[in-house]
Amino acid sequence: MPIDRAFTRIAEGLVHYRHAGADRAGGPLPLYMMHASPASSINLVPLIGPLAEGRRVVAPDTLGFGDSPPPSQHQPEIADYADSVDRVMASMDLHTCDVYGTHTGAHIAIELAIRYPKRVRRLIIDGVSLMAPDKRADLLANYAPEMKPSAHGEHLIWAWNYVRDQFIYFPHYKQTAKNMRPIDMMPPDTIHDITMEVLKGLRSYHKGYRAVFRHDDDKRMPLITQPTYCIASKDDPLHVTVEKAASLIKGAKGAVTPSEWTPDGAAAKAKMIADFLDAA
Repeated sequence: MPIDRAFTRIAEGLVHYRHAGADRAGGPLPLYMMHASPASSINLVPLIGPLAEGRRVVAPDTLGFGDSPPPSQHQPEIADYADSVDRVMASMDLHTCDVYGTHTGAHIAIELAIRYPKRVRRLIIDGVSLMAPDKRADLLANYAPEMKPSAHGEHLIWAWNYVRDQFIYFPHYKQTAKNMRPIDMMPPDTIHDITMEVLKGLRSYHKGYRAVFRHDDDKRMPLITQPTYCIASKDDPLHVTVEKAASLIKGAKGAVTPSEWTPDGAAAKAKMIADFLDAA
């Protein structure tokens, strides 16, 4: 399934999005997908293709990431990002959608569903953090340093190592055997592609992360009223939160999925998502 790229305009500027598939008369609603930090909707490409076989899929770059403009607030909160999604949907005449969010996108999806319930028919939350207060404070202090271009290009090396280290350790700044992730290293081409997206949002990527670490997800999630599927890939460190996340939302389902980093895994995960969206 070919994936196209386009822009839509809101007050902050031109918001970039990837899209595939088409609306069908009497068919499923469009699926609006929100990516994880620190890159862009490029990370959703493995899922966009198979999901678009059965529906229209729209996957914007969140404000401050990839090719979208930064948020207008100096310190945006997750609610501000949700408000921007409402405006992006309005600009694209997307009145009601099924909504998927992963990591940062999951937190934004939670707030979108609560603040704008008519926008969301069914909700997929992939890899929500649900951290204890001390862990949240540690991540807020250390996970997403504020960056800017440097005269000798040190930021270029920083971005490569930042992306690479996230595949090796969780959290990336605690580089001990205890914190090593049990996965194979991503190929250099994948690290390069993600690094390029991080560099595009170098000055603002930290704002989305920090908004997540301030988000009271465990208090907000019980307010969700839409049918919800709480998932995380088996190679995602946050797969340990799936059961708790599902318990916080009335009637929610939970599952650990295959990894989308392999073609077979992406196809299997996409089918799990599609089956939930297509359920009566």
